[in-house]
Amino acid sequence: MNAPATRDRPRTGSPVRGAGNDPLRRVLPLLEIRPGKVAAAIALGVLTLGCAIGLAAAAAWLVARASQMPPVLTLSVAVVSVRAFGIGRGVLRYCERLASHDVALRGMAALRANLYERLAADDRPVTVRRGELLARIGQDVDDVGDLVVRALVPAGVAVVTSLGSVVLLGVLLPAAGAALAVCLVLAGIVTPWLAARAAARTEARGAAARGEVTALSLELLEQSAQLRVAGRFGARLRDLDAADARLSAVSDDSARTSGLAAGLGALAQGLAVLASLAFGIPAALAGTLSPEALTVVVLTPLAVFEATAGLPAAAVQLHRSRAAAGRLVALLPADPGAGGARTEVGTDASGAPADHDDDRRLLVLDDVAAGWPGADGLPRAAVAGVSLALEPGSVVALAGPSGVGKTTLLMTAARLVPPVAGTVGGRAGAGLFVAEDGHLFDTTVLENLRVARGDVTPEEARAALDAVGLGAWLAALPRGLETVVGTDAAAVSGGERRRLLVARALLAPARVLLVDEPAEHLDGDTADALVRAVAAHARATDRAVLLATHRLSPLAVADEVLFLGRAAGGGAPGPAGVVARGRHEDLLVSDPAYGWAAAQER
Repeated sequence: MNAPATRDRPRTGSPVRGAGNDPLRRVLPLLEIRPGKVAAAIALGVLTLGCAIGLAAAAAWLVARASQMPPVLTLSVAVVSVRAFGIGRGVLRYCERLASHDVALRGMAALRANLYERLAADDRPVTVRRGELLARIGQDVDDVGDLVVRALVPAGVAVVTSLGSVVLLGVLLPAAGAALAVCLVLAGIVTPWLAARAAARTEARGAAARGEVTALSLELLEQSAQLRVAGRFGARLRDLDAADARLSAVSDDSARTSGLAAGLGALAQGLAVLASLAFGIPAALAGTLSPEALTVVVLTPLAVFEATAGLPAAAVQLHRSRAAAGRLVALLPADPGAGGARTEVGTDASGAPADHDDDRRLLVLDDVAAGWPGADGLPRAAVAGVSLALEPGSVVALAGPSGVGKTTLLMTAARLVPPVAGTVGGRAGAGLFVAEDGHLFDTTVLENLRVARGDVTPEEARAALDAVGLGAWLAALPRGLETVVGTDAAAVSGGERRRLLVARALLAPARVLLVDEPAEHLDGDTADALVRAVAAHARATDRAVLLATHRLSPLAVADEVLFLGRAAGGGAPGPAGVVARGRHEDLLVSDPAYGWAAAQER
């Protein structure tokens, strides 16, 4: 719920296109598209282009026949047909757009819902950068949904109308029909193939550039104050400009591809008209083709190629949608039915299941080392050798100075980061990481609490807020639980925000709460009261709590305290470890460093 996405991770056993698997085949079912609706959109598109071709053919016949000055009544059917085709083209185009966009938009909504459900059920780490994750569930979902409107429907319409047009011209003049077929192959197969080849070179760069622009924009918006204090705002802004320039360069490359495809399409159209003239004029002079039919044979190809005009873009969209589907598949479990349904109780550093016989243990860390990849991509442990077990009602604290690895260890315990070494066990999906900087949405207090559980009642919300010391704050709000907290909780203080996040965690169904720095942004008395409230809630609800804090005063409520630090001595600095453990009152006496740190808080 509150875990930030941070970096890419390996997905062993889930290749994007391994064994010949097309990621689109896996993602398309998540769109929940009804084939009947797609067929209806294609049928409306065929009727639309049929009206366009009929309009061109009828108008050509009408002009040629009228030039012979026949009785007016002989032209009445053609006149009415021209009007009907003209009106029908506009009306049917509108209906086709409604049908195809209805399929696409419903598909995008279904894909996002299914994607969220699978991410929520999957207890493996999702650690792409937040901006990259936003790009995937935003632009990539749109790109997959656009497959219907910009690829499937245009391709289906082009196939049907092209075949019909070749048959029409073949009936009037077989040679002209054959020439039209050749030109349609050039415009409808060769040109899209060339466009797809070019897209393969640009789409990967475009996706990477879009993700980088999104990530940098999000960083500048959310961390502008910190970047200015650190003197790095200008540098990050220049990085954003450079990323945007790379994205613009990709767009320029794509535009050149589109221009080339449009030129080849126009060339094929011109060749079809010239071929019709070349075959039609001799036939008309020989008397085997009437002047009216000659006009139809020559002018009809001008409308027919409207069917193939969108195929290069469709080919590009197909490649773009496949690449987007591959990036979405990378977020999903290898088996779509997996996710939260797995029964193993934990994993070790290699990802293998870890068995524990004691079913009461909700969370087990066995000689765990936690850390992040270094510059060479290899994992680097920030803290190592940590072992603990949490049973229902247990409260364990991780204490130590800032930067010692407490947050990294919590994220590893929550399975948001794979362990560098050792085993993380317990009940799958039992842990909830309550991040120090968890997100609050621009909605009401009640709806922010319902992020934890959608059926939270107003009474439960008030009880949770009272438990974390926000009862008086809630009573002072103008609209109570219906008060909007503002964008990124701009309307609340840092301490109120912190307690709102803890209240939301108390309402969640998770059996283990992994709380990071609950005392942050709070005065000493309020911070101590919050820690005591979390511990009391855990024992009253038979849950377990593992909290990380640098404040030691309230830790008398903990069953055990693990004091993290680095061993004194020379040599290269290594990972931190557990330098002392026990109950708070015992550590005050037995460990000088712990006692000294606690004394500084008085």
